[in-house]
Amino acid sequence: MLALTLLAGLAVGQVAPFTVTGDAIEAPLDGLLGDPVRGEAVVRNRENANCLICHSIPGTAERFMGEIGPPLAGVGSRLSPGQIRLRVVDPTLWNPQAVMPAYHRTEGLVRVDPRYRGHPVLTAQEVEDVVAYLSALEAPR
Repeated sequence: MLALTLLAGLAVGQVAPFTVTGDAIEAPLDGLLGDPVRGEAVVRNRENANCLICHSIPGTAERFMGEIGPPLAGVGSRLSPGQIRLRVVDPTLWNPQAVMPAYHRTEGLVRVDPRYRGHPVLTAQEVEDVVAYLSALEAPR
């Protein structure tokens, strides 16, 4: 497996360093622990992460959830926390053709909302919160 350490965009309070091993970022960003309750709030927030524009989440009365990306129900049983982390940080590191945006990257992006120029959409803590939430999602019964 190829191990790659990425430090691009490192500025205080910006993009946290991480190491990609295979198809995952195994270590939590900045050694942070995620909180699934905060992670659910990030996933549901239609202003910044806007996960629901492409994905559906289980057990909610959310309206207008997307179908472009895979449903997030059971993602924790399909992917490890490290695999989820990589897909949230920068899915193009796993799949160069991914249409999902990079949520914790600042360099080499196009058509960036002015609010996020030079800043990742999600902080390292928010990434870890999303990983904690998605890792806990159960598969549909």
